[in-house]
Amino acid sequence: MHYAIIAAGEGSRLKQEGVALPKPLVRVNGEALIERLIRIFLANNAESISLIINEEMTEVQEWVSQLKLKIPFNLVVKSTPGSMHSFAALAPFLGNGRFCLTTVDTIFYEYEFSEYIRAFEQNETLDGVMAVTDFIDDEKPLYVGVDAEMKITGFLDKEYDGAKYISGGIYGLTPRSLRVLGDCFEAGKLRMRQFQRGLVESGLTLQAFPFSKIIDLDHAEDISKAEGFLASSHLKN
Repeated sequence: MHYAIIAAGEGSRLKQEGVALPKPLVRVNGEALIERLIRIFLANNAESISLIINEEMTEVQEWVSQLKLKIPFNLVVKSTPGSMHSFAALAPFLGNGRFCLTTVDTIFYEYEFSEYIRAFEQNETLDGVMAVTDFIDDEKPLYVGVDAEMKITGFLDKEYDGAKYISGGIYGLTPRSLRVLGDCFEAGKLRMRQFQRGLVESGLTLQAFPFSKIIDLDHAEDISKAEGFLASSHLKN
């Protein structure tokens, strides 16, 4: 499995709330967000890891320069307008097999992530497995429509009757999805949710994989929330 991390955002809300470190180096339970993801990826059959950070993140560049991994590691230093452009910058490293893409601030139970990756690896008929959750704590959630077999039928901006899941921001995909990415750029569709809708519209077969809870670390108070959430993992596993 190839892994990719989007960490090119400015983390402006964290800065405004007094968090001095760049977001990838913010520590949760004593571990930097970027360090945590790399550790988890290595424990889940990582063939390569690719990372994009913005040009202002010199501290992160220094941290990355000290990494000593036994697998290929690709670093892109580029300031981008948003996640779709960051994804596109990482795409050249993701065309040789199945990959998992996420943002650096995504917090989840490690055992659920391992089950998610295993489910994707074991089903070769799927074009993608997308993390979803029924825990809704997002300012602008993307609702995910599913059928009785958890196949994804659509991605919707607004809550609908019977809505249960929202996107968890963890994308397990095959290289076929990169063609959709290119099509989205050509059509001027430059948001990740538009890309996800494009996957469905293109006829790709996507499965939803439920996580009990996924937290995005956007505000200073989210750090303590994440720590409390992760502390309860032993009760779930």
